[in-house]
This record gives sequence, structure tokens and C-alpha cells, in this order.
Amino acid sequence: MLAAPLLGQQHITYRDYSKLLPEHLSHLAAEAVRTRNAALNELTTPEKVRERQRWVRDAFWKITGGRPVPTKPNVRVVGGFETATYKVEKLLYDSPQGLPIPANLYIPKTGKPPYPGVLFQLGHSLQGKAAAPYQKCCQGLVQSGFVVLSFDPMGQGERIYYPKSGDVTQTRLSSADDEHTVPGQQLLLVGSTSTLMQTVDAMASLDVLASHPLVDPTRLASTGNSGGGTITMFLAAVDDRLACAAPSCPNSENFACEDFNPPGSTDDAEQNFPGAGPLGFDRWDTLYPLAPKPLLVLISAKDFFGTYSPSYVKNGRLEYAKLAQVYRTMGKADHLGWWESPLPHGFNYASRLQVYNWFRRWLLQEKPLAAEPPVSPHEEKQLRVTTTGTVAEPSKRPVALARKLAAAPKVERDLREILELEEIAARPRRVKLATVPSEDCEIEAGEISSATHIWCPYWFYKPSKPRGVDEVLIVLDPAGRNGRWGEDNVYHELARRGVAVCAADVRGIGDLTPEAGRGAPRYTAPHLSEDHWAWACVMLGQSLVAQRVTDILHIARAFGPSKIKVAAWRKLTVPALLAAALEPRIAEVTLIEGLASFRHVLEAEQYTVPFANFAPGLLRHTDLPEIAARLGRRLAISRPVDAMGKAIAPAEVSKLYPQARVITAGWDATSLSAI
Repeated sequence: MLAAPLLGQQHITYRDYSKLLPEHLSHLAAEAVRTRNAALNELTTPEKVRERQRWVRDAFWKITGGRPVPTKPNVRVVGGFETATYKVEKLLYDSPQGLPIPANLYIPKTGKPPYPGVLFQLGHSLQGKAAAPYQKCCQGLVQSGFVVLSFDPMGQGERIYYPKSGDVTQTRLSSADDEHTVPGQQLLLVGSTSTLMQTVDAMASLDVLASHPLVDPTRLASTGNSGGGTITMFLAAVDDRLACAAPSCPNSENFACEDFNPPGSTDDAEQNFPGAGPLGFDRWDTLYPLAPKPLLVLISAKDFFGTYSPSYVKNGRLEYAKLAQVYRTMGKADHLGWWESPLPHGFNYASRLQVYNWFRRWLLQEKPLAAEPPVSPHEEKQLRVTTTGTVAEPSKRPVALARKLAAAPKVERDLREILELEEIAARPRRVKLATVPSEDCEIEAGEISSATHIWCPYWFYKPSKPRGVDEVLIVLDPAGRNGRWGEDNVYHELARRGVAVCAADVRGIGDLTPEAGRGAPRYTAPHLSEDHWAWACVMLGQSLVAQRVTDILHIARAFGPSKIKVAAWRKLTVPALLAAALEPRIAEVTLIEGLASFRHVLEAEQYTVPFANFAPGLLRHTDLPEIAARLGRRLAISRPVDAMGKAIAPAEVSKLYPQARVITAGWDATSLSAI
């Protein structure tokens, strides 16, 4: 019996699209590492080191939003208590940004003033200055002869900015990290950062400590664990008054490291430096301005799989060696120390003892302690500065600062510059991988080159009976090109109605959703979220929204010279609008159920707008309605939403978009075929 004849054969080779965004970010990270290493290799003399220190300081202020004008903290002593060995003063003072800061000042009862002062920076405990391990360290330091100032950072202790209804001492968010990141993302929209907030709070607190009559302002130190260790690094970058520092378990891993593991070591907002990659600036740079003053870096060796990324310890050791060379160049090799704990992330007994003895050595010239002084944490209410448990009135919260910056006169700037767009090819490469028949149409599988390592896969539905015009509708679906591709589904039905449809994936969407990074699940699982990839893109100088705009522009050009229309749904409306404003070849763009205005993000305390749509500094220059005004009748908008995804009133839509066509449409074949 003869075999059935072979009717057709084609070999189709798809890329592993899940690797493309990680490969692109790895490419950007490698460029950042090369830039930074080239600069560090030039640090061969003390003069060149000092030049680098000045550069670090300037770069830090540039990427965090600029140093505010210094102000006097206006210190108020509002209470206190005593123990057998020390006194505690309860202080309230103001940051340069006008936010009140509650603090406890620990003063020795023995010894002779003026005492050296230690600024204690808190880790991400919602208890703030009342957290037990941090109290223990403050008590150990004060009994060792130091005046210690411990203050609540933003979103912690008596500075909870998102309180539960009926209890202002508890956050309604999931963690202290969120108390930093929710406002931090809002601040990013107006060109500021929570990094800046944390740093200027620390500087104001150092002002308070340095000006106290019992403190020697020439012997000031800073320490803290976890987030407190990280803020100690920030303070070291910008404040010459520090004579000594000992950050414990900080985020002391460079983001753009030699063994970059996409999306990289993104963290809460304060630890993510926008645009640092192209500058060749990274986390370890913040410690360089302190050299050659005494610096002890304490880490947990377990953190590479228990808290931070798999490169945490490896990269920390490598960067420590580079900094050690700088200390040798400046003739102070013994002023730099490294200590590893085998225990999990935390400010444990052994770590605290290391800090006491480092400060005793350099600020008191005294012998090391063999054991921690007796410590006993106080109840939170005993340390509380306020009677209500909060200083965070509505007008004294970070979002109020963001609104104030957004209200300032806009600075005119080209949209391409705001987005810092990658180069757009005049004729992008479009590769047809295969073509198959379907009912009333032909479906082409293909991909379009967009950037280094980036190819955008698409389905192109070519109708058997087109509507009679040479046009292509590009549909941008948050579910990706596969979400509604099948027989009798939306895109097939459009082709049946004569509409030529390109359903494409852009970065982070559909088949371009990135693969998981390497490492323990505790690290890799949270870092699978789109927010972490969006932060990685911001840190490497190309926001994810800008990258998606780049993809859309390449897709649109690849299907020219046909008349191009674009329809976008929900979170993809923002990059679609931005792309249409930049590409006159997009004849029409329809936005369905998308964000109406980024101003809504600032008007709401909380928001559901994906961070992937945030472009740093956008609201200092423009907003979505202003961008839409350039399109006029080329734009149709349906049921736009506010920051929480709630449809806004028709009257407000007309006010925001007076030149656009306001329609009622859904993501269905009938609505889309009417475009």
C-alpha cells in the first residue's frame, strides 16, 4: 500500500522569546559595567580619587532628583526619660522638605562630654526606632560612650503614611518596603525619588546630632542594618561630616554587576537609582567619597539566597577589593574593614559587637569590648514622640511633595528626550516565518527587529476579502498576541470582516514575558513581577514604557507603506499614545479603558497603574492629555480610567480630551472593526 502523499512541509524555527528582554538588559548592564570599570581603573593617584569622589557626589544628586536647599531642622524636645546609665530625649524636627521627623536621642550618664555622635539608621521595620535589635544597638552604643540619634524614616514608626482606618500606627500596605515604593514611584513621575527623601532626612538628622551641645561635631559616625545600612551608604556619598561608618547588611551589591542576573537586584524604590547605568554609577560608588575615613562593611553570607540576589556576596567581595585599592592609594589601607556573619539577615549580637568596637577604635581610641553592654528594649509607647502615634498629617506626606512638584510650571522638552528613546530604524527588518490558511483569511507568523536582542513576534491576519483600502490595524493586547488569536476569536473575526490585523507582542507582553532569573525561589519568585523588570529598565536608562514605544514604532514602520491604525487596550494604551504622538505614519489610534492622566496617580494616595507605564520626570514636562492634543482627531478614546482603574465621568473625559473623538467601544470584533 502506497503512503499518502506529503501535502506540504515547512520547518519553523522560533526564538525563545522569553530570553530576549533579559538578554537586552544584560547587554545594557554590560555596557554600564565597562563604563564604570574604565573610570575606576584611572584611580591611580589621590588626586584622581578626589576627582572621582566629587563626580560621585554630583552624580548621586543628579539621579536622585537634586539636593534641596538646606534648612535648619527646628528641633523641639517634647519629652524624655532616664535609666541608670543613660537618658533619652524625645525630639521632633523638620526635614528640608518640610516633613516632621520623630527621633530618640540617647545620652550617656557617664564619661566626659563632648561625646562622639552616632546617627543610627533604621532597617525596614514598621516599628521604626522601637524595633528591638535597633534599640539594643542604640543602648549598647550609648553605654560605650556615644550620643546616639535614632529617627523614624519615611513610612516607619510614627511616620506611617498609609495608615489603616482607625489605627494610624499600622500601615494598610503589605510592608515598610511598600511605604517607600508607593510614594517613590509617584515621586519618580515628577523627577524626584524616595532615595532623595531618605538621604535628606539623614542629613537633617546629622545636623541635629552635630549641633547638640554634648556632641563633638568632628567625631560623627553612622551605622544601621539592612535599609539602615543602605541609607548609611547614601549619607557617606554626600556628607563630609561623617568621620566613620559601619553599614550592616546593606544592599551592597552593584545593580549592573559582572554576573548580571536579569532583572537584577532591584529592590524597594529608594535603592533603585534611575538612569544610573549609562552614567557608570552604581551602589558601591556611594562609599567612595568616604575614603580614606574608617569604614567597616558588615554582611550576612547567607544573604545571597536568603534576602538579596545570588550575586550579593560575590559582587560585594569584588567591589570591596576595588575600594580597598583606593584606600591603599590614599595610604590608609587599615581604615577599611569587611566582616561576614554566617547568620541570616539581621542586626545580631555579633554584628552589633563589631560595630561597637569599630567605633571605639576610631572615635574613642579605646580597647574592644569582649561582650555587649546590658541591653533591654523599651516598650514602643515609651519611645513614642507624639501623643497620637503619628506625625503624618495629609499635608505632611510624600505624595504632597509630588503634587507640589507637579504643580510647578512645565519645562518644555521633546517627547523623544523625555523617554530617552532607542534609535528607531527607518525600515525595520520584518521576517516571515510561515504562512498558513484559515477560514476567510491567511495567517502569517513573523517577527520584527526592534533593538539589540529584541524581536517582536506577531500574527498577521490577511483577509481573503479586504475592505478595499490598504490599511493594517495593529492591536496591542495586554494578554499578548496569543490572548485572542484562535478561530472565531476577536482577531480572526476581524479578518472575516475584511480587516487586516497585526497582533504583536511588545517587551514584557505575551511571548516576550521574560523568563525567571537564577537563584533561590525567595529571590526569583518576587522578581518575576513586571514591576521589578520595569525598575531594572529605569535603572539602565531605558524605561519599559519607552522600550514598548520603540517596539510599537518598529512594528508600525514594518507594515508600511500601508495606512496604519493602532488599537490598544488597558495598560498598553499609554505606550500606544506615546508612539502615535511620535509617528505621523500612524493615521489613527484608539485607546480603550486606559489611564486618562498621570495626574490621577498623584491625586490618589494609592493606585493600580502599572509601574511599567511610568516614565521618569514625565509630569515635569507633560501629561497624557497634552500629548493627545497633538493628535487631534487622529485619536479616539473610550472609557478612560483613573489611577484605581475606575471609569471617569464623561464630562471629565471631554474636558481632558476636547480635541479627541470620545467613543464607546470595547475589546471586541464589532468595536474594533469600526475603527
